[in-house]
Amino acid sequence: MKFDVVVIGAGAAGLFCAIQAGKRGRKVLVLDHAKKVGRKILMSGGGRCNFTNMYCSPENFISDNSHFCKSALNQFTQWEFISLVEKHRIAFHEKTLGQLFCNDSAKDIVAMLLNECQENGVVIQTQTYVTSVTQISQGVGTAKEATNNAKKIYQLMVQKSSTTPARNPNAQTDTHTPSETIQCQSLVIASGGLSMPKLGASPFGYQIAQQFGHSITPTRAGLVPFTLHDQDKNLFSDISGVSVPAAISNQRTGFNESMLFTHRGLSGPAVLQISSYWQPGEAIDINLDPNANIASYLQQEQQSGTKTLLSNALGQYLPKRVVQVLLTHQQIDNRPINQYQGKQLIHILSQLEQWQIKPNGTEGYRTAEVTLGGVATSDVSSKTMESKLVKNLYFVGEVLDVTGWLGGYNFQWAWSSGWVAGQGC
Repeated sequence: MKFDVVVIGAGAAGLFCAIQAGKRGRKVLVLDHAKKVGRKILMSGGGRCNFTNMYCSPENFISDNSHFCKSALNQFTQWEFISLVEKHRIAFHEKTLGQLFCNDSAKDIVAMLLNECQENGVVIQTQTYVTSVTQISQGVGTAKEATNNAKKIYQLMVQKSSTTPARNPNAQTDTHTPSETIQCQSLVIASGGLSMPKLGASPFGYQIAQQFGHSITPTRAGLVPFTLHDQDKNLFSDISGVSVPAAISNQRTGFNESMLFTHRGLSGPAVLQISSYWQPGEAIDINLDPNANIASYLQQEQQSGTKTLLSNALGQYLPKRVVQVLLTHQQIDNRPINQYQGKQLIHILSQLEQWQIKPNGTEGYRTAEVTLGGVATSDVSSKTMESKLVKNLYFVGEVLDVTGWLGGYNFQWAWSSGWVAGQGC
């Protein structure tokens, strides 16, 4: 089979790129090994898909080259994607901090993409594995002209798979058809990163990039919960599932959102955000009084001479279970507030506002929302997403060394990079 463009990966970036190429009259094929397209879209945002952010800007992205994302984000903005969502009459709302979610279901976004693919003649083939990618010469005219005018095209060997019942009625197995050959002028790698392997994540995109001479910026899990050392984990496991407001920071940056205690460590928006800036062995600073409400209240209570227990006073702002554990963890005596001297109260407040803890690690790619690092941007055009090393080879979305914050930014990168590549592939 011959196509103008083959896109490997039927996620957000791949589908959006295919749509744009289809609009230009290109004959486009999208390949994916999964049974369904857009699996990460479907499970995102609690099933409602945080599809973009109203305040999206280059400052919300992490990359070895902080300027790389600027061109794509400027060429196709969040407002243009919002217009597309409105065109398809998908109801949505802002949850917080500019994060936009579908009112109903993430299925609405996938349906929109599939409708756009159909309208623009894009062919989608699922349950297909790409086993090899090579470049071959394609000549024109006589043998001599073919030698002189040969141009490179891509040749893919693929296998279709289907899940069929095994002899054990409770088990299933994948069967593969014989390999078939697909040729194309332009090849787009939209296969994503390593996060969420249960959804089929693999290093395929990095392997193809390296095959064609590209380097890979070291990868690690991003937007991922922390695990704690046994001593801290055992103490906080009793308050697993409890969320508190928190400002979490390190030497590089900080985020003021919420923090969730888990049975293995810490999660929640603020933790996920800081995890992308965290390095193993580092401590993080946690402020459980980000708006200084607790500090103001305790000082007023002390001045009034109240006999209210410290735990009860703190319980006005923090869950009582959290207060009990924190007092134990920080070795703070629980006495009536009027029994604390000024310096003692300042010390207690500092324990709440400058709590420092050293994570044991992260939950890794298993639960990470994104992959940090990826195909190095130094050899990719920021204006077109085309390889600078190999003509008509494009990289879009998470496979590149561009990672957004939590809150719809990674989806916007998918839309923007996919749109840009679709204009030229």
